[in-house]
Amino acid sequence: MTAFPPQPVPGAPGPRPVFRILLTLLAMLAVAMRPAMAQSILRDAETEALFQDMMDPLLVAAGLQPGQVRVHLLGDRSINAFVAGSQDIYVFSGLIEAADTAEEVQGVLAHELGHVMGGHAIRVNDGAKAATNISLLSLLLGAAAIAAGAGEAGMGVMMAGQQAAMGKFLAFSRVQESTADAAGAQYLSKAGISGRGSLAFFKKLQNLEFRYAVKQDDDQAYGRTHPMSGDRIQTLREVYVIDPAWNKPADPAIEKRFQRIKAKLSGYMSEPERTLRKFPESNSSIPARYARAYAWHKSAYPQKALAEVEGLLATDPNDPYFLELEGQVLLESGRPEEAIPPLRKAVTNSRSQPLISATLGHALIATEDPANFPEAERVLKTAVALDNQNPFAWYQLGIVYANKGDQARAALASAERYSLEGGQAGLALRNAEMAMQGLPQGSPDWIRAQDISMVARAEVERERKRR
Repeated sequence: MTAFPPQPVPGAPGPRPVFRILLTLLAMLAVAMRPAMAQSILRDAETEALFQDMMDPLLVAAGLQPGQVRVHLLGDRSINAFVAGSQDIYVFSGLIEAADTAEEVQGVLAHELGHVMGGHAIRVNDGAKAATNISLLSLLLGAAAIAAGAGEAGMGVMMAGQQAAMGKFLAFSRVQESTADAAGAQYLSKAGISGRGSLAFFKKLQNLEFRYAVKQDDDQAYGRTHPMSGDRIQTLREVYVIDPAWNKPADPAIEKRFQRIKAKLSGYMSEPERTLRKFPESNSSIPARYARAYAWHKSAYPQKALAEVEGLLATDPNDPYFLELEGQVLLESGRPEEAIPPLRKAVTNSRSQPLISATLGHALIATEDPANFPEAERVLKTAVALDNQNPFAWYQLGIVYANKGDQARAALASAERYSLEGGQAGLALRNAEMAMQGLPQGSPDWIRAQDISMVARAEVERERKRR
């Protein structure tokens, strides 16, 4: 499991100097905006494979192709998920920790797919526009009243207008949420997945509201972006309990994989002491060993971490994710030569999974043995061909190119890397232009460098205007 730096989420708006109503609305939407600006994207081959397998039946139910919507994990312990203007769903690590079953997460994914299919992340501008129109009208009327000498009346008109605008937008948001709830229920039904998990997760949210003394009366509903959890539970229960899938057992294979991922994420995110209390050494299950392996590794006890990995491999010596973890522990403990064999096997057994391939490339480079660099180049080129959104793989590939004296392609790899990392448009532009100078004009690599240069230049210009 690897944490990448904050990256811009497609479709997530940045702050603009607009009227108070929009600033207030953006503040209320901060839960969705914050990860776009500040949170780390967690990349893990096993987690992403599970997410896709959980998502694909829902996509087919919605009339899409498998893999058409991807799920991304954000390193944030808030219990949340969102869609940001594209066919990508972002799930917070806190949501995975809070969920007890895979069906609960699938209920959330079905709801977020409802937002995708409804184009809600794009249409949010429609709601903001309607609210802004009300706000602007109140500002004009208030200003006119003030100019006429009715200062208090003018201020009252402005404040009333602001309140009406806010209410207009919040009502728009609640309608979108209710629509996504209904669509999610439909996708779960068509996919043959019980709505038990969806109701269970909404009940968790309701319990959190009770814990933090969030009032559940209708008067409070006016000031919310989402319908009241109790109302959502009541509405969805009526739909789910009559669905043929209501009593269908959960997929045992998916549930088993989910419990592995949940423990793995807990070991990665939590303090080691907390992990070891939650998963004591008397617990020899696969999830417990997974969690303890990360806890010991984080605590700088590589031998204890490797002992847990050995226990995992004893259950399945060919599991690519167990092999990947063994290689990761060895590599990050300063033993890259020893990390190569399990990582090679992991790459083979996972059919060249790009994240695992990138780790193998890193290990090969970390040996500082020139004889390993040709293999590193091969596996890293395969990794970026299958997943070009991995800045770390591009960084490693740049090292390989620089080592062999191919400065133009080293610069192109750096440009690719910086174009994926938020706030690095200047470096992306500089490296792309350097690459263009050394590559044959009109070649595929030269055209790619030109594309990066154009996008980065536009972003640099936007940044300059913001200042």
